[in-house]
Amino acid sequence: MCLRIKAWLSRFPVCAAFLVLLLCLQAAWAADSFRFVILGDRTGEAQPGVYEQVWREVAAEKPAFVVSVGDTIEGLKDEDADREWRQLDLLLKPFERYPLHLAPGNHDIWSARSERLFRDYAPGVHYSFDYGQAHFTILDNSRSEELSTEELAFLESDLKAHAAQPLKIIVSHRPSWLAYVALQNPNFPLHELAHRYGVQYIVAGHVHQMLHFELEGVTYVSMVSSGGHLRSSGAYQDGWFFGHALVQVNGKSIEFQIKEVGPPRGEGRVTRLADWGMLGLIQKRQPESAPAK
Repeated sequence: MCLRIKAWLSRFPVCAAFLVLLLCLQAAWAADSFRFVILGDRTGEAQPGVYEQVWREVAAEKPAFVVSVGDTIEGLKDEDADREWRQLDLLLKPFERYPLHLAPGNHDIWSARSERLFRDYAPGVHYSFDYGQAHFTILDNSRSEELSTEELAFLESDLKAHAAQPLKIIVSHRPSWLAYVALQNPNFPLHELAHRYGVQYIVAGHVHQMLHFELEGVTYVSMVSSGGHLRSSGAYQDGWFFGHALVQVNGKSIEFQIKEVGPPRGEGRVTRLADWGMLGLIQKRQPESAPAK
């Protein structure tokens, strides 16, 4: 069969050249196309079994990697922290094929000892990594409501060093930006750096609520809970539900799907990021039901 194909290509060199070009374009597109998952908080009064269900649903989607916005252990007590991280290791053992990038939450780091333990599970309290054409910067505001001067200096240095990357995403635990973007006020250091260096998305957790904001071309996302207790009324349309975000990257475009867990802890509803606003679900569009399995 291979000899026949070679003979045919030798007789039609123009077709051969076109076929080679098509294969190259297809390979280039595939290299620029991938998907990853963003997890919300696991803890903060963790609800039994939710995080495990989220991970089973994540694994079914076969992402290239997973990013967590933090609060991965219940923490807050030095004497319990090592045991809790070891328990997490056991829980995640079935999913170890999926690289997990952790942001530090206030339940993960609260003391010098807890910081040392966290560093066993992440490259540092702040760090960055590339995947394909996308650059991810993980920041530490685990012990402060605001980003410190040191964190902002690290962010600027990191974004400057990776300015050529066409896609940039910043992840931290606390949404230190929330009050500013809710008031559409761009005059704060994080946004000024993001705007200057072409960051497309800034993602956080901590409040356990699905919210979405736009400010001067930067998209801000407050992640849904992936296990931490649901605050307020727990109403889906207000952003209180368990789930994760599945993010599809194609070239320079990024598309978020917000996926609620299926039964018994949810209804498996699927929405786009654009369906959410600063007050929860935008009522113009009903969420899609999860496809039948």
